[in-house]
Amino acid sequence: MKRYVALGSSMAAGPGIRPVVPGAPRPAGRSVRNYPHLVARALNLDLVDVTFSGATTAHLLTDRQHGAPPQLEALDGSETLVTITIGGNDVGYVPLLMAAALLPRAARLLAPVGTLFDHRERQRALDGVESSLRAVGAAVRNRAPQARVFFVDYLTLLPPAGSRAGRLSEHVVELARHIAGALERHTADAAAATGCEIVRAGKASREHHPWSAQPWTVGARLPLPWRPWPFHPNAAGMAAVAELVVARWAAAGRDAPESQDGQDGQDG
Repeated sequence: MKRYVALGSSMAAGPGIRPVVPGAPRPAGRSVRNYPHLVARALNLDLVDVTFSGATTAHLLTDRQHGAPPQLEALDGSETLVTITIGGNDVGYVPLLMAAALLPRAARLLAPVGTLFDHRERQRALDGVESSLRAVGAAVRNRAPQARVFFVDYLTLLPPAGSRAGRLSEHVVELARHIAGALERHTADAAAATGCEIVRAGKASREHHPWSAQPWTVGARLPLPWRPWPFHPNAAGMAAVAELVVARWAAAGRDAPESQDGQDGQDG
């Protein structure tokens, strides 16, 4: 079987979607129904899933996470496919939404929480994330030169501008929507700059946000171990992303990457 390595954070791991991967580190939150597992089954690939909840680009490149080595160490050069879903934790995207929905307002007085709501801090993080994403793309291309490498961006977590997002304040929604749109653009640009391909999960899921009739992601609710985490994919979302990856696999190869023109981001 051909080898497939999945890299990324909780948006690829699928925390709370049962059942979990046997033997995986508990903090990783890997589901046997996450998109990497579904893609591997659909394409008959030998999967190495090292996705890990809470991962940043540094955890792919250089840093250990809960004792696990940097994710790129899983690459041995024999890969046919590598998928990458990363960047949201670098810029505080999902942490912002979770803090706004789940923590008391007084918690924002604490520095680690308060910085999530600071526009300048979020913009500073966004200004640096593309170089980190490019470093990931270049490192993967170097370690897996024969592989097709797909950056898979984040599913939509917010309704369109002008729509309410539950009890989230408009200030938080506008900031998070700006982060989401910028992260999509930076991910696509990093993919193009490093000879990788882009799977536009965000664009495909605009009408499947948590408050839609057919959500692919979960909104604000208490995080419990037997159900998908808030502001993360549900099982339907993972299945949808898997279909997008399989469709991209069947499309033009890496010598003809998808054009980056006219991207439809969420920036509000």
